[in-house]
Amino acid sequence: MAEVLTGEAILVATEEVLRRYGPAKATVVDVAKALGVSHGSVYRHFPTKAALREAVTRRWLDVVHAEFEAIVEQEGTAAERLRVWLQALFDKKRRSHLEEPELFENFQVLVKESASIPEYHVRHMVGILTRIIRAGVETQEFVTDDVDVTAQAVWDATDKFHHPSHAREWGNPHIQAEFDAVVSLVVAGLRYNRSPSATGDA
Repeated sequence: MAEVLTGEAILVATEEVLRRYGPAKATVVDVAKALGVSHGSVYRHFPTKAALREAVTRRWLDVVHAEFEAIVEQEGTAAERLRVWLQALFDKKRRSHLEEPELFENFQVLVKESASIPEYHVRHMVGILTRIIRAGVETQEFVTDDVDVTAQAVWDATDKFHHPSHAREWGNPHIQAEFDAVVSLVVAGLRYNRSPSATGDA
């Protein structure tokens, strides 16, 4: 009896094809050949090439999201977890760019193909930051009137260390010191406790 073709099997094969040929040359026919099926069989699961490429990009991103969600559960203060989380993100992006530049560029191409993928990724990552900051507020380590807005602000403030548009700067020998300075400033801002006079309280 022939093995049933699943969407997961197609996505795994698509990842391999994309790694081998790159986004510019990879086709649905290549995926079908890798699976030993007709391209029509692939289209029954994913109606268009764009839908298939978006699905495999989301699959990659979901692995990343799970990796960074795990940091939230680590021991330590909220500030320590925030530093670890931001450092892990920077390290992952920098390592990918410096050690696997072709794969890094291919992934950026796939992300840019879909209008929804960048928002999907940022929403997840800012959501994780929100959880860390909220935990700090609950233990009175951090002070903020709006956790969601603050989480987005932290993401934006550290943009230089995770957005691909800054990738060429990541090889700078001083980049780690710059990262440390920005994160220290972010943590200090989160810990800032307004005095009664600053809030108008007697």
